[in-house]
Amino acid sequence: MTDNKNETMTERELNNLASRIVAKMMHLKTMEDWFEHARDSEEATDNDYFSLELSEEYAAYGETAKLLTLLNLFQEDENYEVCAIIKRRLDAVNKILDKYDEI
Repeated sequence: MTDNKNETMTERELNNLASRIVAKMMHLKTMEDWFEHARDSEEATDNDYFSLELSEEYAAYGETAKLLTLLNLFQEDENYEVCAIIKRRLDAVNKILDKYDEI
């Protein structure tokens, strides 16, 4: 570019600037597309969930909710053998929660 503020840019300088702007925009769009793909991938979803660093207590509450839902589903299907397995797991999770109730 020219040093004198009264002068205008040449056609060549304008084309060079336009090319640089378009190249930067294409680079940003490519990065955005990659990020969206990476963010929506199964691995990213798994990593996000496991990076939550849930406390033992919160993890136990989540496990309890899941087990109670499964227990209701298997009771409706009258699959009582599976219900017994789920009940044993619920008892174990309740022992974890009991120690937080004592605090």
